[in-house]
Amino acid sequence: VQLQASGGGLVQDGGSLRLSCAASGRTFSDYAMGWFRQAPGKEREFVAAITRSGDSTRYTGSVKGRFTISRDNAKNTVYLQMNTLKPEDTAVYYCATDRFIGRLSRGSPELWGQGTKVTVSS
Repeated sequence: VQLQASGGGLVQDGGSLRLSCAASGRTFSDYAMGWFRQAPGKEREFVAAITRSGDSTRYTGSVKGRFTISRDNAKNTVYLQMNTLKPEDTAVYYCATDRFIGRLSRGSPELWGQGTKVTVSS
């Protein structure tokens, strides 16, 4: 099982980025998906998660209204659309998966992917 994240980069304050995470190795639609981030010198934190079918999402408070998580089960891919980015969003972003969205939002997913770096300049 592999999770391959991409889409990170350098963006200015107020800009947008879309992260993607492609999954392979098992039935994608059987698993909830999530995004986490780790800023320099800080612990990894939950950002967003989405249920297996995509009918429900969860977000941490600091990104509500700015970030949107979505998934395309036909493409085995989960996305994180990030708008109105702020310098405090600078971090390495990781995708993760678990059968249950609750474990994702509690920060205990079954499987982590590698990260993609997002830098927001002021």
